[in-house]
Amino acid sequence: MLDKLLLGRYLQGDSFVHQLDPRTKFISTFVFIIIIFLANNWLTYLILAIFTLVALLASKIPMKFFWNGVKPLLWVILFTVVLQMLFTSGGDVYFEWSFIKVTSFGVINAVYIFLRFVLIIFISTLMTLTTPPLQIADAMESIMKPLGKIGVPVHEIALMLSIALRFVPTLMDEAQKIMNAQRARGVDFGEGNLFEQMKAIIPILIPLFVSSFNRAEELATAMEARGYQGGTGRTKYRVLTYGKKDGVTALTLVVLTIALVIFRGQ
Repeated sequence: MLDKLLLGRYLQGDSFVHQLDPRTKFISTFVFIIIIFLANNWLTYLILAIFTLVALLASKIPMKFFWNGVKPLLWVILFTVVLQMLFTSGGDVYFEWSFIKVTSFGVINAVYIFLRFVLIIFISTLMTLTTPPLQIADAMESIMKPLGKIGVPVHEIALMLSIALRFVPTLMDEAQKIMNAQRARGVDFGEGNLFEQMKAIIPILIPLFVSSFNRAEELATAMEARGYQGGTGRTKYRVLTYGKKDGVTALTLVVLTIALVIFRGQ
């Protein structure tokens, strides 16, 4: 399962989505997460689903990668959906037992929440798969640049983000190696009750933490040896520039927002 974690992973390509400025993808993802809450009926969710499907197809990335982004959170999504279905009242009553009541309004809301979760995960996964981690960090630094005038350490925040994103796949691969080594010694991570399964994870966490601290120490030494002194006076090797495709994307989001506002009352 760890080898299917998509956070911090990038799939190289030359699609329309790949060629967008990382700031456009970052802001578009943030805006999409906000406007998805404007949807309140089947028509608005259909519009969002069509937009998401077009965006996924435009990336030319196989759909299995986006499904892999949903699978680690599937149980959390289903748990939330079940709670919404069982404890939301209104409409026709389909089932009632004690304080638990399944109603038509609860079922519809549960479906809406499921769609909302899936669409958000798809769009977030699309951004991470089509944008290198360093570009995500550069985009955040550029977007937060005005905050530097009030003393916010924008460069340092972006640096920490880029380092974190860069080493997530590395740490996951290392955790997988440690788990394989423990399995070779007879450890079964899926055996026993919940407490026993949590106890079996300890032999993974300790060497993983030690390895992480060692990597952090080595990285700090390497940065000092190369004369790193913070963001003051530093120039950019990768210069971010907006293009026509970024304008098309921004216009599409504006049209999508207007459509949701118009049809949410239908």
